[in-house]
Order: sequence, then C-alpha cells, then structure tokens
Amino acid sequence: MEKKKLQTILIVEDEESLRAVLHDVLLKHNFRVLEAKNGREGVDQALTKHPDLILLDLLMPEMSGMEALDKIRKSTWGARVPVIILTNLSANSEELVQHMIKGRPVCYLIKSDWKIEDVVAKVQEVLAK
Repeated sequence: MEKKKLQTILIVEDEESLRAVLHDVLLKHNFRVLEAKNGREGVDQALTKHPDLILLDLLMPEMSGMEALDKIRKSTWGARVPVIILTNLSANSEELVQHMIKGRPVCYLIKSDWKIEDVVAKVQEVLAK
C-alpha cells in the first residue's frame, strides 16, 4: 500500500504560544509542520524546505510578514505557494491593501475572529484546491 505524502505547513509567527498551539493542532490533522519565529527565518525555511502552504503573521521582529512575503514571491517556487495571512492587523491602510494585492495571499484572517480549528479548516480547504 502506498503511503500518502504528508503536506507541509510553515508557521511564521513570533508569538510562541500561538505557534505552539497551531503546531500541535496541525500535527493532529496529519500535517508536517515547520516553524519560524520571525520573517527572516520564515523566508529561509520557505525557500529551502518548500512547504505546501505558509501561515504568515505580519507584525514580527527582524523582518515583517509583508517583507518576507515579497522575498518569497520573487522565487519561481514562491510565486505559486499558497499563503494565508494570520494577523491582528486590520487591512485598512492603503499601503497594506497594496501589499496584499502584490503578495496575493489566498486569504487574510484576523486572529481574534478565528478559532484554531477554523484556521485548520481553512488550511485544509486551500490545500484541497
């Protein structure tokens, strides 16, 4: 019997407790999970490990999520990888809206509006497409 390849999710999140919860829940849903605690680590992991999907925070130390997304999108692989923005930042500034258009995330989730299981369901939905 052929084993199904686990899909890999990269969590780029500076808040350790949220990163840990997402990691544990995604593992329980049979995903392989990579973690990065800032944008710079996220870019490094994304471009070397090529995850199937990236969960990306925007407000982080060392490099913001938008800077990280810009760098990821410049590679051939990164131009196609699905990215879900998971942040506390409302997309209500013109600058942020322009970054969203340029970065093309598949969705933009405000952390306070989503339960962890809902985020996992969104990951599964995006990867099923």
